[in-house]
Amino acid sequence: MTKGPVPQSDDEAELPFPTGDTMDERSFFAEQPAKANTLTKPTALSGAAGKEEHYHGHRERLRSRFRDHGDTALADYELLELMLFRLIPRRDTKPIAKALLDRFGSLGAVFGAPVALLQEVKGVGEAVALDLKLISTIAHRTLKSELRGKQVLSSWSSVIEYCHAAMAHETREQFRILFLDKRNALIADEVQGLGTVDHTPVYTREVVKRALELSATALILVHNHPSGDPTPSRADIDMTKMIIDTAKPLGITVHDHIIVGKDGHASLRGLRLI
Repeated sequence: MTKGPVPQSDDEAELPFPTGDTMDERSFFAEQPAKANTLTKPTALSGAAGKEEHYHGHRERLRSRFRDHGDTALADYELLELMLFRLIPRRDTKPIAKALLDRFGSLGAVFGAPVALLQEVKGVGEAVALDLKLISTIAHRTLKSELRGKQVLSSWSSVIEYCHAAMAHETREQFRILFLDKRNALIADEVQGLGTVDHTPVYTREVVKRALELSATALILVHNHPSGDPTPSRADIDMTKMIIDTAKPLGITVHDHIIVGKDGHASLRGLRLI
């Protein structure tokens, strides 16, 4: 019995060259020295090299546009394609970039998507999916670092930007708390609970207990609506008021409860619901 073909991962499928530990994008596109008896007639290998040379030219053009004119010169799929060059060095990444945006709808949603869902897109294997999540995590940490040591209430736009980046595209509800000191500077940012697509259990005693452990004097409550609509529910309002009533006698102020969705955010304080 003859053996069938060896299965390949999505990252390696349809590669025009065999992969190896010693090959990277630079060595792949480097001009190779001529060898005896190899220039007499075209081969499948030379045809593949010509195809890759076309991709290489396209990649260089995109890099030049980005270098000379910045991100405004590129469409969303081109920015994603430009990043995928290093993650998938030996394939045409334009179809993959477009497929990711078609599947998830926006750049933010691509980076916010779970690893398992990213791998459902043809051409995206586990390694690429993890790299996308790594880039997303670095972006979140960068935004979070902007809040460190600052008076959060005077950097409200940064708070909203961070919460949206961290939570807007989560597929399950999560309840997050920003713990602040007496100067309203950030002490800690913690996810207190994970729930389902439309509910997260919140335990008032645990919220107040953790605030006391951290010596926090103020809180900002945050949770997301995976549906995309940030409109607060009756349960959201009641839960917030319960935490306020429990925390206030202990000298802990709840500044706001922010609800984040793909379509924006809602502030219970801003809506005068608390």
